[in-house]
Amino acid sequence: MELTSNSESGKSNYKSAFILMSTLFFIWGAIVSLNDVLIPHLKSLFDMNYAEAMLVQFCYFMAYFIMAVPASRVIGKIGYKKGIVLGLTVVGIGCFIFLPAANMFSYEVFLFGLFVMATGNVFLQVVGNPYILILGPQETASSRLNFAQGVNSFATTIAPLVGAYFILGDHKNTTEQASSIQGPYIGLAIFVFLIAGIFAIIKLPTIKSQKRRKVTGNVFNYRQLRFGVIALMLYVGAEVTIGSFIVSYLGLPEIAGMPEQMAAKYIPLYWAGLMIGRFIGSAILQKTSAQKVLVWAAILAILFLAVTILTTGYISMWAMLLTGLFNSIMWSNIFTLAINGLGDLTIKASGILVMAPVGGAILPLLQGLLADMDFVGLQYSYLLPLLCYGFILFYGLNGYKPSSKEAVVA
Repeated sequence: MELTSNSESGKSNYKSAFILMSTLFFIWGAIVSLNDVLIPHLKSLFDMNYAEAMLVQFCYFMAYFIMAVPASRVIGKIGYKKGIVLGLTVVGIGCFIFLPAANMFSYEVFLFGLFVMATGNVFLQVVGNPYILILGPQETASSRLNFAQGVNSFATTIAPLVGAYFILGDHKNTTEQASSIQGPYIGLAIFVFLIAGIFAIIKLPTIKSQKRRKVTGNVFNYRQLRFGVIALMLYVGAEVTIGSFIVSYLGLPEIAGMPEQMAAKYIPLYWAGLMIGRFIGSAILQKTSAQKVLVWAAILAILFLAVTILTTGYISMWAMLLTGLFNSIMWSNIFTLAINGLGDLTIKASGILVMAPVGGAILPLLQGLLADMDFVGLQYSYLLPLLCYGFILFYGLNGYKPSSKEAVVA
């Protein structure tokens, strides 16, 4: 697809649209990273084990699996701009649900609010990822997506600091502990509704169809997409599960023995690694292929998680936190490789890939179950994300290649 204008004015519109679309990446990044603060807080508030606390991520990311196809259909009928405004409105409503959840002291209502917020984010991601890819030359599409993901990581870096300040800490009673959640989410709701108002009145560049290579058949017949969906699902699962356990992991006596509020201050360091890596990756990908960068990122992620599992103390702690640096470019590179060469089926493939964050629902829950087992424990449960990076390495080495029959057709 392409934009209607190729003039200097059109290029200026591309830049303005890119800046506006980047705010969407900021919003869903802030919500995802606030979950990392919310999990230990709700775990303490409702006296839950690891698996029960991970229902936060399960409910949030399951919305991607359930709502991605309906959201794609709705956006196909109402258009990108109205889809963005609708998505932002739903996110804001989800934030406000935390008000009755805290007043009712109900874990189920908190989970419902998270599901609603995630549903709004699904609309934003269905629009955001493909729209960013077409705001410029195809050769630098992965670079643009990495930059937008860098904005996303900026939000994931600062949001936990705000969340830790307002949510975690010493509370006089459970009522105060529950109500401490309300402030950050009310503030987020106000910000989201403000951005929705801006999108309602501005004019985005119009998208029109461009002739593509004719590709027919079931989109799942294409090897790069089949393996790409799995790789993207495992990447999101690994990234989310590592972030979800940071506070609990740093609280282990053999690792750092930190109280919750102090440990939460290290969450931004993990997400800052993604931010730094994505901005650096945006520059590297101007000259290096997405496939090569993905391979090296997977190798280094495996190495650092191995150190996390096999050592203790601050060596283990910093190895785990630095994994975020190598997570940084995985989403955009897997996404780009998965839709490569799909021609007319690109939009359908993009809609399927947006469902991949369901890995963020499944993997944290599975790691929580492992962490609750006495013979495994929290530290050795990190074997699960390590195996995820193993598959991503396979995808970067071989899984991204079309089958021999598809290559001949191409």
